[in-house]
Amino acid sequence: IGKNDKLISINTTLEIDITGQCASESFGPIQYTATGGQVDFTRGAWLSRGGKAFIVTPSTVQDKETGETISKIVPQLRPGAVVTLTRTDVMYVATEYGCVNLKGKNLRERARALISVAHPDFRGELRRYARDVKYFILPEHEAGLD
Repeated sequence: IGKNDKLISINTTLEIDITGQCASESFGPIQYTATGGQVDFTRGAWLSRGGKAFIVTPSTVQDKETGETISKIVPQLRPGAVVTLTRTDVMYVATEYGCVNLKGKNLRERARALISVAHPDFRGELRRYARDVKYFILPEHEAGLD
């Protein structure tokens, strides 16, 4: 896969945490699907000269049981979630609020980037979590995320 120049990999995920870990197979411990080619094509895009790997997801989803709107970008993956892509595998993440490049970013930069493409109704909660776990220490770490 990686021998193909300019390979573009486009996948989705059930949930992604603010470090970039993707749970694309399960919602917590409940498995919905298998890995398929997500890992192969994502890593192939990394190896491809000029390749890019995208995770594309809506920022929110409606819970079918409760009707509640929930964020697909979360502080932490649900307990029991299967991590399909590690944070170091994820290159680009796109929602209806934009597209961010996580390649080579540290935890603070990843959190900032992912919060910026989260639904505005959930950004405050994500920022508070980032402060609590010390991804954000100084006020400038959160500047412009409103």
